Amino acid sequence: MIQDVIAVVLLLAVAAYACAGGTDYGAGFWDLTAGGARRGRRPRWLIDHAMAPVWEVNNVWLIFVLVIMWTGFPTLFQRLFTAMWLPLALAAVGIVLRGAGFALRKPTRRLAGRRLYGAAFAVSSLLTPFFLGVAAGGVASGRVTADTTASMDAWAHPTPLMFGVLAVTSTAVLGAVFLAADARRFGAPDLDGYFRRRALGALAALTVLAVITLVVAHDDAPHVWHGLTHGAGLFLAVVAALSTLATAWLLLRPSGAWSRTTGVGVVACAVVAWGLAQRPYLIPTSLTVAEGAGADTTLRWLGVVTLVAVVLVMPAVALLYWLDTHGELESLTDADLGRGAGDGG
Repeated sequence: MIQDVIAVVLLLAVAAYACAGGTDYGAGFWDLTAGGARRGRRPRWLIDHAMAPVWEVNNVWLIFVLVIMWTGFPTLFQRLFTAMWLPLALAAVGIVLRGAGFALRKPTRRLAGRRLYGAAFAVSSLLTPFFLGVAAGGVASGRVTADTTASMDAWAHPTPLMFGVLAVTSTAVLGAVFLAADARRFGAPDLDGYFRRRALGALAALTVLAVITLVVAHDDAPHVWHGLTHGAGLFLAVVAALSTLATAWLLLRPSGAWSRTTGVGVVACAVVAWGLAQRPYLIPTSLTVAEGAGADTTLRWLGVVTLVAVVLVMPAVALLYWLDTHGELESLTDADLGRGAGDGG
């Protein structure tokens, strides 16, 4: 069925944004926790240079998610943005402030201005994934129904809040894993160890939080819990767990490309496992994929547009990622980091 195909495309787009955008949010998390101007100047300088080539393009995935949702599944879009308007509005504000803070703090000459823009970037990098995760948790718990009013009652519950914390922790893992590899590539081995230690800590926290969330979901989101403990959902959850172990093992040695691959695997498999656990529902247990889908003609044209995007846009995005991860867009050495540390962070 065409609606099932479009639903899979939507799920894969969500997973792509969770990984690509999540890496950027994670960099902001470590920017926030790097310490004062003197202690955190080297990590922040690396974050600035590592993010610069790709941070804008990562939001392409979010636009793709929104277009598919409001075009292919308008009922889901209407219910989600009605019931979860507050967390989604806060996430949208966070995206704007985060981008502005990151873009403006580097050219700003005054230290007070750099601190202000840096704080906007860092704090928004924490709050935005939290509120996006809360909205996803509201869907998983089945609280985004036709009768749900726009109030805290829609999302101030264990599963949505745990999803929010999981989202922040997942971004912290991805950010640290990618920054560790960037540090090695840019000739700063001390920062490689710095971020590998933080990646291991975040990975341990993510494991504990995932187990807690599964326990919470048993009573608060029983349909998703059943899906995650049976069938395809269980299989993807096991793959995510194995990817977690592989990432931890790779982080015990100087970073390379494979730690990035397994780190992305952790988050991507977890997101897809969640989506498969909800089958056949968009919103358990009140809205199925068939009930929430748009007209067949609309879905067919959406499929055509998606295919065009895959052919024309995705190769360019993939090339950009390849160039960035292979150091072809900007070179940075340890001496560069040292010089950058001397201008006030």
